Amino acid sequence: MNQPIHNAERVPATVITGFLGAGKTTLLRHLIESMSNRRIAIVVNEFGDVGIDGEMLKACGVANCPDENIIELANGCICCTVADDFLPALDRILALQPPVDHILIETSGLALPKPLVKAFQWPTVKARVTVDGVVAVVDGLALAEGRVAHDHEALEEQRAGMEALDHDDPVEEVFEDQVACADLIVLTKADLLDARTLDAARARVSEHLPRAVKIVTAENGRLDPAVLTGLGLAVEDVIDERRTHHDHEEEHDHDDFDSFVVEIAEIADPEALANRIAQTAGAENVLRIKGFASVAGKPMRLQVQAVGTRVTHYFDRPWNDGEPRASRLVVIGEKGIDRERITALLAA
Repeated sequence: MNQPIHNAERVPATVITGFLGAGKTTLLRHLIESMSNRRIAIVVNEFGDVGIDGEMLKACGVANCPDENIIELANGCICCTVADDFLPALDRILALQPPVDHILIETSGLALPKPLVKAFQWPTVKARVTVDGVVAVVDGLALAEGRVAHDHEALEEQRAGMEALDHDDPVEEVFEDQVACADLIVLTKADLLDARTLDAARARVSEHLPRAVKIVTAENGRLDPAVLTGLGLAVEDVIDERRTHHDHEEEHDHDDFDSFVVEIAEIADPEALANRIAQTAGAENVLRIKGFASVAGKPMRLQVQAVGTRVTHYFDRPWNDGEPRASRLVVIGEKGIDRERITALLAA
């Protein structure tokens, strides 16, 4: 086995991976707020072409991670755009003054972490940055119910009637590849589980672990940064030993998934919008809906997050002077979801 190479002059990077809606961005928000003694830079990746998660992180207003230290890579999974998008982003981060102490990388929910970590083997990268650890965030509530995503059973029913899809399960494969590369598993939404269901969630994720990996729980994304950072594992030196479903693919794509943006009119009632999103997700087997909305008579922007039919919403910050009060929702699902129908339901 290759021994990790430790070099104090290299900037440590933590890769945060996990399936759609597992709670990566919530975890990341609390993490940067808790790392106030370190200068942080963030790379956040979106599968769709609108940067929702980056906007969420910029709304934190944390002094040690100003907006210019947050780089958004939208319209593609980072595992497929390493050379074109990620490496230039890394160069921008390493040129920041004052220099950053730690880099946090949030992959999209459909990204495979292995190709990203392998990029840190490149000599021009390895001399400057090391992968401190790969953290896989998993949805405890969904796992307790025997699923990877909240509405996985509905997705399976949809897939059964679609001749164009083969017998492989892209949802399960992405989840398994993310877990296979992890140095630490964060099981989220533990506050929604009792002792029995928490044990069921742990057992479910343990079935997919190819080696001994510690599982920690998080409530509302809160964890001591000492648990997630400072691991010093130099994962780029051992990532080739971690086997995944896509090891033999010369070029990975995401043809099993689809994403699009729905623009809606200003709303009067946030709860009515949440109900509309939940009904749409349930009826059309949508994996994820997230975005922002303008509420009539309110100076604050409404943030909306949906995982399957579970919907949360809250006012995250005031609208900026001169900022268009646009209402936009990003929809992510398996290939074959009905764009026209979903758009009509959300815009109703």
